[in-house]
This record gives sequence, structure tokens and C-alpha cells, in this order.
Amino acid sequence: MELKITASAGTLESSDIQIIIEPSSNGIELSLQSTVISQFGEQIESIIKETLKDLNIENAKIFANDKGAIDPVIKSRVQTAAYRSAKNKEYKYI
Repeated sequence: MELKITASAGTLESSDIQIIIEPSSNGIELSLQSTVISQFGEQIESIIKETLKDLNIENAKIFANDKGAIDPVIKSRVQTAAYRSAKNKEYKYI
């Protein structure tokens, strides 16, 4: 999937994660802030990168601000931001 614009999904509310994704040409660049980074930082990064891989996104700049979101919420926020960035109206569950 080719990203076209900067897009976001999610909120900064408790138990959510805000994902901002931008087109890039330098591979995957991930910046993560989290209230639980010491316990779950690696898991959050893994979910984000796995979701991007499933969407065939090889180049993107991602800013993630986590407030304790569970894994399915993280995945859905990344998917939504990616589809918005690609201006893709045909969502598919992965």
C-alpha cells in the first residue's frame, strides 16, 4: 500500500493510542511514547510493525502515543491511519 498523505487515528484518552502516519522513503521509522513503555514497549512496536507488514507498507514515518491500549486497539488504529493515509476507501480486515 502506498501512503499519500499524513493521517491519524485514535485519541489520547486512557486505554487508547494515537497513531500519526506519514509517507516516507526511508523504510519504517517509528517513534513511540507510552505510559507503559517499560513493560510493553517492545510488544507495542512489534504490533505496529507487524500490522504495517501485513498491509504491505515498507516506507512510513509513524508517531505513536500510547495510553495503555490493548493489542487489538493498537492494530486497528494502525490500520485506520494507514488506510486514511493511502486514501483507500476499501477496508479489509487483516
